[in-house]
Amino acid sequence: MAFQENSSQKGIVGWIDNRLPVVEATRKHMTQYYAPKNFNFLYVFGVLSMVVLVNQLITGIWLVMHYVPDATLSETGMPIAFASVETAIMRDVDWMWLIRYMHEVGASMFFVVVYIHMFRGLMYGSYRKPRELVWIFGMLIYLLLMAEAFIGYVLPYGQMSFWGAQVIISLFGAIPYVGDTLLEFIRGDFVISAATVSRFFALHVIALPLVLVFLVIGHILALHHVGSNNPDGIEIKDHLDEEGKPLDGIPFHPYYSVHDTFAVGIFMIIFALIVFYAPEMGGYFLEKPNFEPANPLATPSHIAPVWYFTPFYSVLRAIPSWFGTQIWGVIGMGGAIAVLFLLPWLDRSPVKSIRYKGPLTKILLTLFVICFIVLGYLGVVEATAGRTLVARLCTVYYFAFFLLMPIWSKLDKTKPVPTRVTMK
Repeated sequence: MAFQENSSQKGIVGWIDNRLPVVEATRKHMTQYYAPKNFNFLYVFGVLSMVVLVNQLITGIWLVMHYVPDATLSETGMPIAFASVETAIMRDVDWMWLIRYMHEVGASMFFVVVYIHMFRGLMYGSYRKPRELVWIFGMLIYLLLMAEAFIGYVLPYGQMSFWGAQVIISLFGAIPYVGDTLLEFIRGDFVISAATVSRFFALHVIALPLVLVFLVIGHILALHHVGSNNPDGIEIKDHLDEEGKPLDGIPFHPYYSVHDTFAVGIFMIIFALIVFYAPEMGGYFLEKPNFEPANPLATPSHIAPVWYFTPFYSVLRAIPSWFGTQIWGVIGMGGAIAVLFLLPWLDRSPVKSIRYKGPLTKILLTLFVICFIVLGYLGVVEATAGRTLVARLCTVYYFAFFLLMPIWSKLDKTKPVPTRVTMK
């Protein structure tokens, strides 16, 4: 079959488009992608997550140029990896301190926007049919982000990095029969050493980012195939005009591209204020012990992961070690994440959006958010008898919220859903 020139574009753009449909793809996924016209400000956090991802990739490339993945001690008795961060990056190379803080703050801001993004999906039923695969892709991205963040947290090889890794990695040792073997495989040694830092560096810089980018692409393609949800939970593709365009939709460009650009500007101002004036955020973004080199002989008084892991860390600590093994806490922590994957099939409500659900859903969702925040706080502070009791109560509610959802989502009263989207 003879080659056909199909593009309506002329010149070099047309030549490229006939061989690689760049213009067509841009129209389908950007300029002529019809999005619901009633988006609210919560929908901007998906775009913000893309902005932070780009920041992490670019700043990460620059950090790789000067970071040395070597945990052995230098002539001064300081781990080479730690010295490459605190001496070379933070002091010797011009402007690298800014790149490091942009990367460090970006890691926390990534989880801020992702958590809000997930909460918006929970509110408006963005996981419901036909967007189950969109949600699954999103959860895989979230799971990979946690792995990427944890591995990156270890690389500076500071005191909290070392001991945080020691605690988290040791959890795999609780797995029966294969625990010890798995520990050696993860660490690459019998203890956390230079081999651990080297393989973590390879995973953090090469393997996981590649998978993450592919998952993000899959997430966007799946979303644009079925169309975006909206605060009403109404499918705009059900109402089309004579040209097949949604009556309740508007082109992403220029309407939402301009809207999102403004939101990105506001976000960047906040981001810059944190980077320049509070990069540590009181120890939540960057702990004080991490300004000290890793010392296997000196244990910090309190070991806690970074704030975005702490809700699940609280679940781990809240579950007792029955029968002399900690495997139950590990199962609980894993289950707290795994249950989120099942959300599209747990929600049996006849409506998608919280706007048209009854008071029961709103009360239970509010309590869930409170419990999640409380678990996050309890994971940061030292455990006491009272705090452990609160953590156990919140853990019970966390699992009950999801596991009993097929029951209470059916029992809740609902309001009539309009046939067309509203602008409230």
